[in-house]
Amino acid sequence: MQERKRKFSMWSLVFVTFILGTLPCLATGSAGQSQGLVATKESRRSVVYTEAGEITALDVSNGQDFGSYHLEFFTLDTRSLLLPVLLHADMVFYVHTGRGTISWIDKNKVEVLQVEPGDIYRLEEGTVFYIQSSGDPNREKLRIHAIFNTCGDDENPIESFIGGAYSNIADLVRGFDMEVLQMSFGASVEVIEKIKRAEKPPLIIPFEVKNESESHNRDWKEGIFEAVLGMRTDDVLNGKNDKKAFNIFKRKPDVENSHGRSITLTQKDGKSLKGSSMGVFMVNLTKLDSEKRKLKFFLHASIFLYYISSPLMQGSMIGPHWNPKATEIAIVIEGHGIVQVVCPSNPSGFGIEKFKTKRFYVKEGDVFIIPKFYPMTQMSFNKSYFVFVGFSNNGKKNHPQFLAGKWSVIQAMDREVMAASFNVTSETFEHLLAKQKDKVLLGCEGCAEEVKKKLEEEDEERRRREEEEEAKRREEEEEARRHEQEVRKREEEKKREEDARRKEEKEEKKREEERKAKEAEERSVEEGEAQRRKEEEETRRREEEEEAQMRAKEEEAQRKWKEDEQRAREIREQEEEVRIRKREEEVQRERERMKEEEEVCKGEKRKRKHKGDVIRKSNEEKDEAHIKEEEQEEEDEDRKRKDEGEIGRGEEREKIK
Repeated sequence: MQERKRKFSMWSLVFVTFILGTLPCLATGSAGQSQGLVATKESRRSVVYTEAGEITALDVSNGQDFGSYHLEFFTLDTRSLLLPVLLHADMVFYVHTGRGTISWIDKNKVEVLQVEPGDIYRLEEGTVFYIQSSGDPNREKLRIHAIFNTCGDDENPIESFIGGAYSNIADLVRGFDMEVLQMSFGASVEVIEKIKRAEKPPLIIPFEVKNESESHNRDWKEGIFEAVLGMRTDDVLNGKNDKKAFNIFKRKPDVENSHGRSITLTQKDGKSLKGSSMGVFMVNLTKLDSEKRKLKFFLHASIFLYYISSPLMQGSMIGPHWNPKATEIAIVIEGHGIVQVVCPSNPSGFGIEKFKTKRFYVKEGDVFIIPKFYPMTQMSFNKSYFVFVGFSNNGKKNHPQFLAGKWSVIQAMDREVMAASFNVTSETFEHLLAKQKDKVLLGCEGCAEEVKKKLEEEDEERRRREEEEEAKRREEEEEARRHEQEVRKREEEKKREEDARRKEEKEEKKREEERKAKEAEERSVEEGEAQRRKEEEETRRREEEEEAQMRAKEEEAQRKWKEDEQRAREIREQEEEVRIRKREEEVQRERERMKEEEEVCKGEKRKRKHKGDVIRKSNEEKDEAHIKEEEQEEEDEDRKRKDEGEIGRGEEREKIK
């Protein structure tokens, strides 16, 4: 344990000689946006969530390159479909679990890629693609980890990136006006209305392939292919082609020993990453401590693991190293471990207090980013494993530089020069390099546990310091509050005295002003009284004159009123006489008219009486004749019944005889 501690201390000294510049080295980030070197699985933001699957995302930045790296994690249940989207940036993806197909259009061909765990592939920006998971309900969910090249690389940086990583094709089509779609597709208005008014589905939906004819939809589908893809449907379907992805599990490891294995993939290793500046790597840190080691490389839940016959696994580590050309973005896909990063500082020695070593505990689903020039190492725990897959932004030109092991850059440098840089003897420096014979993957039993313990102690120490600082801050705030209260009290006392003095001066000034105002008011009152009497006299004189004029006017008006009243009375009397005469004439005419009407009524009565007598006599005659007829009919009926009775009795007598 002491030897291991001495090694750790020595490695910290080694890192100092290779630090290149001061950059921030943070450890945490907000949800969906990493502002440091680690982003936990819980910090991912949800982009899509449906009953058929979900998409989560992270944006991570290394503090050096322009912008940030965009990662998305696709999860599709079996028999599900990610609807067609248009890529806004190059996408490199790794298939974590499950199986399915990815389909897209490339050079007038429908490319279909059957994917399985371990597959790696790249789709160019501008590609229209969709993803369909396996139809076998017993298979695992299709999980894909993808990175979108939103930053570029050192040679081809992307200065601006607008919008999301992709767009829904259906949304792009629906964005055009009805007339434009109708003319572009050559479809009927009814079809375009259905397309425009259809409810927007979620990006991931349940989906099963049905072998049914779709010829009735061919016409408008051809229009969509021509408008969106710039080619005819026949050209696309006739050029259908199946692609094959590069499977990282089927590749021989670049480095492999009893401590684990490592694989790196660039565009030189196959067509899957052709044209991409992104590289892909996978590291499995698992050490077997047994004389009966039985290693078997196999796939389980898309995890690249050792099959371990021995129950005991010791900790492993990647030797301390840095990337001179590339930034690495890694995703923990199995297990957990420790990542230690040295943040570069000023190599001149000035500002050395800013030199920091960051240690992070990472678990499955967490993402960590290592900028170029940052020395780093990853360690696994005893009796556990630590597997991570990642992407590098300039993999084709990146050659990691190791500090320890057989490939250490220190091994190639002059011993005396290096001893002088560490300020130790050559013999001591030789002891530093003599023991380690492994190249990249090294044994490190208990290292991760020790670092985690140190992290916990640092966390505890940080919490203690924070509590002490909080207590000190509260004490300082209390002291400052007391001091402020005393200062405020003195200021208030001084202010009260000053206010009292100003108040006294103000009252004295006010009294003087009131005295002068009173004298002026008295003079004004006397002058006003004289003026008032003068005005009252003048007013009284005018009122008397006006009153005399008013009386004269009233008398004249009274006289005129009497004359008018007399004339009106005479006119009314004349009109009344005329009305009386007219009324008498009307009464006389009414009497004559009534007399004439009375004579007419008497004649009418006599006519009606004569007519009634005639009608009554006629009715009486008719009634008598009718009565006689009825009596005759009754007599006939009686005779008939009597005759029928005689006939019946005669028949009975005949029967008796």
